Amino acid sequence: MFAADLHIHSKYSYACSKDISLDALAAWANLKGIDLISSADFTHPGWIKEIKKYLVQCDEGIYEYKNVKFVLGTEVSCIYRESNSHHRIHILIFLPNFASVYRMNEKLGNFGDLTQNGRPNVSMCPRDLVEMLLDIHPDGIVIPAHIWTPWYGLYGSKFGFDNYQEVFGDMSDYIYAFESGLSSHPAMNWGISELADKTIVSFSDAHSASRIGREFTVFDTELTYRGLLDGLKGGSVAYTGEFYSEEGKYHYDGHRKCGISQHPTITTQIGPDCSVCNKPLTLGVLNRVLRLSNEQLELHHRSDGFITVSNRYPPFINLIPLKDIIAQVMQKGANTKVVGREYLRIMSSFGSEIEILVRLQEDAVIPQAGEDIARAIINCRKGDVLIEPGYDGVYGKICF
Repeated sequence: MFAADLHIHSKYSYACSKDISLDALAAWANLKGIDLISSADFTHPGWIKEIKKYLVQCDEGIYEYKNVKFVLGTEVSCIYRESNSHHRIHILIFLPNFASVYRMNEKLGNFGDLTQNGRPNVSMCPRDLVEMLLDIHPDGIVIPAHIWTPWYGLYGSKFGFDNYQEVFGDMSDYIYAFESGLSSHPAMNWGISELADKTIVSFSDAHSASRIGREFTVFDTELTYRGLLDGLKGGSVAYTGEFYSEEGKYHYDGHRKCGISQHPTITTQIGPDCSVCNKPLTLGVLNRVLRLSNEQLELHHRSDGFITVSNRYPPFINLIPLKDIIAQVMQKGANTKVVGREYLRIMSSFGSEIEILVRLQEDAVIPQAGEDIARAIINCRKGDVLIEPGYDGVYGKICF
């Protein structure tokens, strides 16, 4: 069994911290308790030169740096035209060795400039991307990324399709798993009939090293490339750690410029245009989920904080990063030095952040963290929080 975060970025991706390095990624993965992370951005010539130099192969398809395991992965943005419409979608891809990565990069270079962005734009449809990857290595892995986000998600309101088979065509059988994204939780995906038997995974989409593990997936398989592939194919997920979906920045419908945020039922009643400026609202994740759902699943909240649907699906748990909890208790910014020092002080007494947020009881946390932080951790774990949902690129707000 291992915890994985397979959607992160390097310093070469747009809107990402320039302080991201292998040292930073390894350090934060160890703190968070993440056993396997993506190398990220293997398409970028500067980053692949660095990871090729420092990552050491420890098993077929698995590499290591400072006691953290890595798998060779990246995210690409497919931009293409079909049926007289333009479409954009983000897709995670993984390969088991550097030889295959170099071949993939050589081919992708014919469809876009790989030097500009760690998450490159390539002028090709998703179906052809899958075929290219599998022609290079039959064990290549494809996971559509944050599938509900409006502009770049497979089911996003701006993408233009309602069914993944329309997108991937005869390559659809090779799509084993889908990334839920920060603005949805697994049960929101299982209510879609075509996803009911698919593996739903959760990863952080971290744009800075400290955000690794804000979402993660625990696989009930061995930590090997084959174990990962089989886990995705067979749904061998023990549980996922989730961002509160309402906190995601595309959960509700809305218009950021006008400060309009609303539940999809309101949009249905008054129409899809902003009530202030009359321009179209950005229809959020919840709207799309409600529109495409075939079944309303009943959620069961366990006493330990985990949420279950039925024996058919793995449980999941909603969490808030420890630094964010500390910041709110201290009434300081999450990135301030005082919060950082308190975070490291608390972490020095525990195995990992996952251990603290998911498993430890309140009385085990109090001696090192104090009553206020310990109580906040338990409240967040059990959902005893107040949430102002996110919308149109604005993160939601959580109080506890």
